[in-house]
Formats: sequence, structure tokens, C-alpha cells
Amino acid sequence: MSASLVPTLIPNPVAIWHGAIENISPHASPCRYLAPAKWGMMRSNALAFIDQFGAEAHRLGWTAYELFGVHPQHGTLRVDSCGALMLSTSAAQAVHADRVSFAQTSGYRFLKGQAPGIPVWEFAARVRAST
Repeated sequence: MSASLVPTLIPNPVAIWHGAIENISPHASPCRYLAPAKWGMMRSNALAFIDQFGAEAHRLGWTAYELFGVHPQHGTLRVDSCGALMLSTSAAQAVHADRVSFAQTSGYRFLKGQAPGIPVWEFAARVRAST
């Protein structure tokens, strides 16, 4: 078989998001000062968002840090670096090009010049590595 006919595996970001969130325990908060019960709701809602809106979010250009980001050193304590899904324990109602809608509020994409965080699963891995 010629090299040009060999299929190329393209990673599916939505599946990566799902697997990464699923690999964080629902019972052990990845961020200091984020109560495990609150993290459990956020995790559950993030997984539901990925299942329901993940493909559309990816199509609209949302990135992992825009959805699941937390501050690299302070986690969810620094909300200015948090992604749209890491700010609320409410379930998402819709995804748009510029925001994720919840029942009574919205989480917006980062503003120009705003420092993005890192995906919560990278933060969790750093915490595990340092203990």
C-alpha cells in the first residue's frame, strides 16, 4: 500500500475532552478551595455539555481552555482565567459562537488580552504530580 493511501488518524477533540474530564474523580476536587460536591456537579454538567453540545462547540471553534480552563496556579480561585464551564454548577442550555448559555446567565469566550487558563485536567495532573 502506498504511503498516500494510508489513513491518517485525526484526534477528535470532543472525545479527548470527554475522556479527560471523565478521568478526573467526581469525588476529589482537582482545585484547592473548590468543594468536592461542587466539583462533582461541575464535572457532571461538563460531561453532559460535551455529549449534548460538544460537536457544535468544536465546530464553532471553542477550545479546551475556553470551556474547561482554570488558572495555572490558583485553579478556580482566579475566575478571570476560568473557562465557561468552570464557573457554574448549572447545566448548559445552549452553545453559541460567543457564549455558553445557562438557565440564568452565560459564560463568555475570553476577551482579547485576557490570560487563558489551562484545561482542568492538566491542572489536576500537576496537582497529582506534586503530591
